Amino acid sequence: MHYNFMIAGSGISGAVFAHEATKRGAKCLVLEKRPHTGGNIHCGQIEGINVHKYGAHIFHTHDKAIWDYINQFAEFNNYVNSPIANYKGEIYNLPFNMNTFCKLWGIATPAEAAAILERQRAEIGGEPKNLEEQAIKLVGRDIFEKLIKGYTEKQWGRPCSELPAFIIKRLPVRMAYDNNYFNDRYQGIPSGGYNMIVDRLLDGIEVRLNTDFFDGREGFFDVADRVVYTGMIDRYFGNRFGKLEYRSLRLETKVLPEANHQGVAVMNYTDRETPYTRVIEHKHFEFGTQEKTVVTYEYPAEWSEGAEAYYPINDGRNQALYERYRALAEQEKNTLFLGRLAEYKYYDMDDAIAAALEAAGRILK
Repeated sequence: MHYNFMIAGSGISGAVFAHEATKRGAKCLVLEKRPHTGGNIHCGQIEGINVHKYGAHIFHTHDKAIWDYINQFAEFNNYVNSPIANYKGEIYNLPFNMNTFCKLWGIATPAEAAAILERQRAEIGGEPKNLEEQAIKLVGRDIFEKLIKGYTEKQWGRPCSELPAFIIKRLPVRMAYDNNYFNDRYQGIPSGGYNMIVDRLLDGIEVRLNTDFFDGREGFFDVADRVVYTGMIDRYFGNRFGKLEYRSLRLETKVLPEANHQGVAVMNYTDRETPYTRVIEHKHFEFGTQEKTVVTYEYPAEWSEGAEAYYPINDGRNQALYERYRALAEQEKNTLFLGRLAEYKYYDMDDAIAAALEAAGRILK
């Protein structure tokens, strides 16, 4: 059989492109190396709870068109992300807002908070040279030490003084008692989990699970007019210039014999000594009332071959390396590079959907 498009990867980028191409009359084949579709938004079910198997995914967007698009495939609940920071047993609200400042400094008004922030920000003069200086210039020494430093150093595996400033160019600071983490107007969790969305996107499309694009690469080009590649761009080119760097996660999931373990879906552990960065209690995403609960501990890790590449390390060296691969990609006449691994950038789900829709609109005129 011959296909118009062979899509390598069934995550949100590949699934949206396949859906849009099929809707326009194209014949698509989707390859997925895992035993399930959906990439990192795939959910499993444990004790009647939808478990985000590859880390928490909370849909949020400011774009009504994207919100309307994704709502075709599932009904979203009204979950609002309001994570908690745990610093050695001290509990603080996120993002940084009046609840945080009240607990941290014992103050009550925005004017008092602003005065403290202004005084602490003045510690850094001139252009920040690294992430530590950038963070202090944005939110001051107290917040940096308790709520940023340890978490960030665990996440990236490097001291804040050795990380580039641009990683943390913007931090939300709110002079209001508002624990809504995202500024985006639209947010929520699909009732029943993300699998329903992917299943509906791929409905009627041929999907081959447990199939790695690289195991039959030349043959796939023979049976398809074009390839949509959503994997690691450096691997596509045989790591010709060297490997791009990523951070990974080790996820440890436990069933606990209690109805409510931490009282919130996302709790960040911001001290350096606690080895994990976050604990996710999945039932709170869908306001579950099950007798037991399921929690996942997220341990940051260096990426190595065979592990999942979660976060691109977009420092100067890696970005320069990516640009060399991007130049090669632009010469590939029959391959479209799409998604976080192929474009070496951290995509939120709404950004991934927007990019896939733009690509489909451009190619499938």
